[in-house]
Amino acid sequence: MTDVTGESGGLLGRLRIEGSQMPEALARIAETILADPETAAHASIVDLAERSGTSTATVTRFSRTLGFKGYANLRVAIATETGRAEQARWETDISGDIAPDDPLTDVLDVVTAADTRAIQGTAAGIDVTAVERVAATIAEAKRVEIFGLGSSGTAAREMAFRLERIRVPVWHRTDSHTALTNAALLLPGDVAIGLSHSGRTREVIETLAEAADHGALTVAVTSFGRSPLAEVADVVFTTSVQETTFRLAALSALHSQLLVLDLIYVAVAQRTYERTAEALELTVRAVDAHRLPEKIPSRKRGRPKGPA
Repeated sequence: MTDVTGESGGLLGRLRIEGSQMPEALARIAETILADPETAAHASIVDLAERSGTSTATVTRFSRTLGFKGYANLRVAIATETGRAEQARWETDISGDIAPDDPLTDVLDVVTAADTRAIQGTAAGIDVTAVERVAATIAEAKRVEIFGLGSSGTAAREMAFRLERIRVPVWHRTDSHTALTNAALLLPGDVAIGLSHSGRTREVIETLAEAADHGALTVAVTSFGRSPLAEVADVVFTTSVQETTFRLAALSALHSQLLVLDLIYVAVAQRTYERTAEALELTVRAVDAHRLPEKIPSRKRGRPKGPA
């Protein structure tokens, strides 16, 4: 059996995070899959129903709850992840524990493996159709509002910076009252993006809900697909995280959030290619004079010699 129980990304990561929050019958299916993912990847819908003590109809509902058209698609996703874990076993063998006296070479391996798992897990769960929908709306929007606090605010600021460089009318709000008042000014065709690892940050939820009330497309980026933030969003992107010592989940979500936002940014740039190319050329030229030349004349070191 392939051991993927230590992996926190992708579909299996979602099941570990969301499984306990599901109704009892669906939670039993999640537990059955997590107990032996490789067997589940080859089980028929009848087999999985029997092993979890549920029915085939419940297994189908479980699949659709996770965003799949049916059980066949779910089984493919499980098989893909178990295969990926086998090919990258070195990653799953590295613990997230860091001791105070660990050499930095070991710490580097732990941090690299954790971030790689998180990014791969997030990538595996991204719905590209949803990305296309969001990107198409942003490309035509008259107003885009992005809101996040703490570490999520860092990702929000980066996304706003990227979009404004390609002439998207975007604002990143750091104050909850300002975020709310501007969310109230959004109209159908505009976009509001809220970031929160937990999906339970009150200010972000309220801002997205306000935007939704005025017809804007609302987008949530969170690690919990069944969180209050996800419930008020039209589109939800679920990020994967991998904790290590000194880096709790909320501090480890940044790379995954940036992956989602970067994909949206590139998709917007594709749709506005000529405008984007012109804007990037202009912005690069504007700051070019503030860059040092590539070759800096070497200076002789040491004390200057006085007159002989």
